[in-house]
Amino acid sequence: MKYNLFIPKGSIMKKIFVISVLCTILFAGIFSSQVYAQERVAVKSVIANLRSGPGTKYEVLWQVEQYHPFLVVQKKGNWYKIKDFESDMAWIHKSLLGNFKSLITTRSKSNVRKEPSTKSKIVFTVERGVPFRELKRKGQWIQIRHADGETGWIFHSLVW
Repeated sequence: MKYNLFIPKGSIMKKIFVISVLCTILFAGIFSSQVYAQERVAVKSVIANLRSGPGTKYEVLWQVEQYHPFLVVQKKGNWYKIKDFESDMAWIHKSLLGNFKSLITTRSKSNVRKEPSTKSKIVFTVERGVPFRELKRKGQWIQIRHADGETGWIFHSLVW
C-alpha cells in the first residue's frame, strides 16, 4: 500500500499546514517525556554513604562529605538516585540531603581568597572535588564555607 502525504497548495495553506505539523510535533515531544529542571541537593550530614541501589542492603560505592552537591535523577520512596559533577550516579537516603546551595571545585589548585578579587590575599588553595556551602554571591564571585569552618571567595568558573 502506498501513502501520499497531502500538502495543500498555495502559500498561505502551506504555511498553516507546516505550522500545524510543527506544533503537533512540539506538543507530542513535551507531553510524551518528562521535561523538568533537575532538582539540586546537597549532603547535610558529616559523611554520607552512596549506594548501588535504593536501600541499606545495597553495596556502599563510596562516601562523600558534608555540602557535596548532586542532581536528583530519580526518586524511589525515601531514596534518591543522584548524579555528581563527574556524572557518576548512586543512591542516597533523602534524610542525608538538604536543599541549600552548595558547590564543588572542578579544577585542581583552585585559589580561595579573602575578598572577591584576584588581587585579594589567597586564604587557602583546594584540589578538585572539594565541596563547599554557598554563602552569597557578588558578581562572578561566590563566598563559600567548608565543613571545617574555613571561609573565603572563589571565582564561579572554578566550581560546579
